[in-house]
Amino acid sequence: GKSLLITFSPHPRKVIPGGNEIKLLSTLSEKKKIIETFGIENLLVIQFTKEFSQQTPEEFVEKYLINAIGVKEIVIGYDHHFGKGRGGNIEILQKKGEEIGFKVTAVSEYKIDDIIVSSTKIRKALVAGDIAKANKMLGRFYSFEGVVVPGDKRGRDLGFPTANLQVEDNDKLIPAIGIYAAKCIVEGEKHNALLSIGSRPTFHEAGDIVPEVYIIDFDKQIYNQIVQVNVVERIRGEEKFSSAEELIEQMKKDKEIGLKILKQIN
Repeated sequence: GKSLLITFSPHPRKVIPGGNEIKLLSTLSEKKKIIETFGIENLLVIQFTKEFSQQTPEEFVEKYLINAIGVKEIVIGYDHHFGKGRGGNIEILQKKGEEIGFKVTAVSEYKIDDIIVSSTKIRKALVAGDIAKANKMLGRFYSFEGVVVPGDKRGRDLGFPTANLQVEDNDKLIPAIGIYAAKCIVEGEKHNALLSIGSRPTFHEAGDIVPEVYIIDFDKQIYNQIVQVNVVERIRGEEKFSSAEELIEQMKKDKEIGLKILKQIN
C-alpha cells in the first residue's frame, strides 16, 4: 500500500461559525515540504467548506476513507475528532474498521517535561516569544517564508543591511516581537542570520510589524526571492534607542550573541 496524508484547507476553525481566530503553524506549502521529508508519498487536500462541515462522521468515513481512498489502515491522534459537531472519534473509526476491514492505529499523547504537546501550546509559546519551548515541542526549528521586498535601506546605512520579508500567507503565525538568532535558506543555501520582528521604534511611530533578516557575511541582491527563516533562539525584546549610534552598538552585541548561539547548532 501507499502512504497518504489527509489535510483540510482552509483550517476548519476559519470556516465553522464561532471558531476562534487562528494563526497557522504550517501553511499548505510548508506542510507539503514537511511531509516530503518524512517520505509520505501522497497528500490529499480536502477543501473545507460549511457544507463539508455538515457531514456526519459516518458519511465522511464512507465517502472519503472507504469509497474514495479504500483505506487499509488509518493512523490518527488519540484525541482527534471529526464530522459534524466533532462527533467522530477513534471508537467510531474502530467500529467501522471492524465492519469493513481496515485497521485503526491511535498515536498516543506525546509529553515533554511532563507536559502534553499540542498545537495550542506551541502557538502560545511562539506568541510569548518562548521560541526554545516551541522548537522543543515541534522537534525542529519553527520556520516561515517571505519574499524579499524593498525597504527604506536604513539597515544598510547603519552597517547592517537587512532584507524586509513579506510573508505571503496572512494566516501564518509570526513569533513575538524581538530579535532572534536564525538560519536563513536562500537559493538552497543556509546562512547565519539575525531576525528582527517589530515596528522599528527607533525610527518609526508604532506601525506594521515587519520581519526583517540581517544575513551575516552575505552581500547578494535578493529582491523578489523567497527566503526561509528557521527561528533558533530569542536574543531580546524590541527596544527604542535614543540615537542611531546606540542602536548600532546594540546590534553589534546582538550579532555576537547570535553567532555564539548559532555556533552551538552548526
